Amino acid sequence: MKLKVWEIALVIAVVAALLGGTALAREQAELSSKLIRLHVVPNSDSKEDQALKTAVRDKVLEMTQPLLKGITDRDLARAVLAEYLPAIEEAAAETVRENGFDYPVTATLGMESLPTRRYETFALPAGDYLSLRVTIGEGGGGNWWCVVYPPLCFAAAEGDVEAFAGLTDEEVRLITEETPRYVIKFKTLEIFHKIKAFFKERGIF
Repeated sequence: MKLKVWEIALVIAVVAALLGGTALAREQAELSSKLIRLHVVPNSDSKEDQALKTAVRDKVLEMTQPLLKGITDRDLARAVLAEYLPAIEEAAAETVRENGFDYPVTATLGMESLPTRRYETFALPAGDYLSLRVTIGEGGGGNWWCVVYPPLCFAAAEGDVEAFAGLTDEEVRLITEETPRYVIKFKTLEIFHKIKAFFKERGIF
């Protein structure tokens, strides 16, 4: 069966995205191996639930930042968070109760596939990341993502270069520069992960 021009172009685009994305995915995986994301999921998108999400986020950060202070190894940071996971969950649940709600709260530590996220002074490419996930109630609202280790979302915003400790110069450029080269890298990774997810849903990957 003869392929149409647009079908050939589509095949070429998919192959190019897979080939280019595979190399970039390795780069993203290396970056991911040095980070722990924070993912707070509210009960819903209502004004009250979104405000509660912010309160829980602040409580979790208030608790985790001292625990992770001075740690320069991601595996050690993971071990500390795993040890204190029940306490983190209880602190989040207490915050929920203090704000007049009775939603259940769960805190987990595991891998999540996350989209590209842009923050005030840096961005993180789409990919799989170790994530401290705190889910409130049904977890049906708009999420809040950032980085709990190292504390990039806060220290970097204050110009603290030590926040990037452990990252290579290339990794720092990857998440902080907005040149066309790095924008293309991010878009290629986004396309790669969308294609990968498409095939995975169909049992091909």
